[in-house]
Amino acid sequence: MASSSSIRLALTSSSMKWAVGGWSFFIAENCILSENRQHLISQLGDDGYHAAYGTLSTAAMGSAFYGYFRHVRNAAPLLWTGSVAPLSSKLLGFVFLSVGLGMASQIPPKVQIPVHYAGGDDAPPLHSSTVPVANGSGEGGAGWKVRCPFDFTDKKDTGDGHIVHGLERITRHPGLWSLGFMGLGSACLVPSLPQKAWLAMPMLVALIGGEHTDSRYRRGMGGLLTDEYDRATSNIPFLALLSGTQGNVGAVLHEFVREVKPLNAAIAVGLSGLWVLTKGRGVKIR
Repeated sequence: MASSSSIRLALTSSSMKWAVGGWSFFIAENCILSENRQHLISQLGDDGYHAAYGTLSTAAMGSAFYGYFRHVRNAAPLLWTGSVAPLSSKLLGFVFLSVGLGMASQIPPKVQIPVHYAGGDDAPPLHSSTVPVANGSGEGGAGWKVRCPFDFTDKKDTGDGHIVHGLERITRHPGLWSLGFMGLGSACLVPSLPQKAWLAMPMLVALIGGEHTDSRYRRGMGGLLTDEYDRATSNIPFLALLSGTQGNVGAVLHEFVREVKPLNAAIAVGLSGLWVLTKGRGVKIR
């Protein structure tokens, strides 16, 4: 177990600087370039601006991953040296990974069981990929039927008067925060303090990057964030959903559960559990 003095020393170590430096560069260059978007486009042109943006972002992420593999991964101090992570770390890791993967799982089409039993009156719609299997009673009859494992006909319901649905109820930036939660969950499973810091940095990217994007969109820079949508949603996950800005919290939670793709979420939770069971092992100090 690392002592308090070794932890203090780690905060100023080369490994820790590499752990936060690349991500900090990424955050800074994104905020600076996007904040000065109009001026830079006037000077460089639209193609020149995007070329500069892409080049600097690639360089920032390249430095972050270089630092991770050469200076950060498994770097001392280690918070534990046993064969597996403490139970508390595994539980926290499972929760954060489940949230992150669960959010990401809602982006692809709805997953469904590819075989189901249809009654005689359950004729499939014309656009459905459902077909009868050999032991069925023929098209339109009762029996087991095969369907596509992805329900591409599942669409967002926008006819109930709500301006937000699904992941929008959690955060305006689900992609950023799903990566942040997955990184935080992974950070719980490693003993290296610098490595924990590196894996947790995407949470800071989501917080600062999301807030800066919202600030620009409120001013009409590169996008638009209307007052109504701004009031009904939040950057910080679950803040708007639980604060009552979307309506009665109980009713909103009921609607949110109805909008979730359940099998997608179940697969995400299962994968999180498998990841926790196979990770969190102790490592030797380099």
